[in-house]
Amino acid sequence: MSRWIASAYRPPAWLRSPHVQSALSSSALRRRSGERHFAETCPVTTEHWLTTPEGVRLQGFHSRPSGYRPEAGLALLLHGWEGSASSSYMLHTAATLLRAGMAVFRLNFRDHGATHHANEGIFHSCRLKEVLDAAVQIQQRFDADRMVVAGYSLGGNFALRLALKGPTVGLALAHAAAVCPVLDPAAGMTALERGPWIYQWYFLRKWRASLRRKRALFPELHRYDDAALERGMRSLTDWLVREQTQFGTLEDYFNGYAVAGDRLLAAPVPLSILTSEDDPVIPVAGFHALTLPDSAYLEIAEHGGHCAFLEGVDLSGYAERWVAARLLGAVGSGTAATMVDPQFATS
Repeated sequence: MSRWIASAYRPPAWLRSPHVQSALSSSALRRRSGERHFAETCPVTTEHWLTTPEGVRLQGFHSRPSGYRPEAGLALLLHGWEGSASSSYMLHTAATLLRAGMAVFRLNFRDHGATHHANEGIFHSCRLKEVLDAAVQIQQRFDADRMVVAGYSLGGNFALRLALKGPTVGLALAHAAAVCPVLDPAAGMTALERGPWIYQWYFLRKWRASLRRKRALFPELHRYDDAALERGMRSLTDWLVREQTQFGTLEDYFNGYAVAGDRLLAAPVPLSILTSEDDPVIPVAGFHALTLPDSAYLEIAEHGGHCAFLEGVDLSGYAERWVAARLLGAVGSGTAATMVDPQFATS
């Protein structure tokens, strides 16, 4: 059993439904709110393309606040599956960090955002090496010896794996934070199948659009027809595994990016994890079953939905303040962390 603390997050009564939380979190209102808060920080933002040793090209956006000091650190932010560097939670989190003085790099995974043209191969969740290589380049490009990483959902899974595997490729991280990370992909698939149909519909709609875009860009390489794309979530994932990966079975593929059980025990980087008991996509049982190193911090909220944790009508979120406080505390920005959220400044 993992050691964990109960979260102080307490949404108003009308926000206690996980489905209301999750729907509002992915709404246009929340996205516009994120865009507004990010713009209000008046950051200096530049686009960057990173090319790995294997020739994979990944896009990202570096932002720094006015008067930025390198000792404030650099945060690498990772989005969830079928999200992007411009997802609302990415912008809200970036804005919170920028206000506290930290620089931010928002990375797009392969085939996310407007990057389908950049690589011939299709994205899948076991493509860790290219993200590791990109993270090393980011650290070197910006001379970021005080670098931290945070991610949401699948991005949280990648953040935890960066913390676990980073030292093997020369990536030096001070901390890794994850919000509602995917721990056990097989359990997540079952939760999607048993949950309200709207979640499968949401992800399948975006995934099918992504695969069609890839086929249109590389028709000679990706010859799958529309019938293949009309499969259900499990069947389409199984097709992806057999046709687009080196894994022979769905089970092997899921094991390839699982971080459940004791897989994080050897992580040399301090970890912070936030999740909710009512997450309709990531079962909370997996978090209770984690075996974590002594340096890890696990917080479980009663409410929050999937990566939402909204606090009121302005659609501000507890999660972005939590991420900022955990990361700022890790690089020694105690005063800034207290300003973001006093609860986590010294925990």
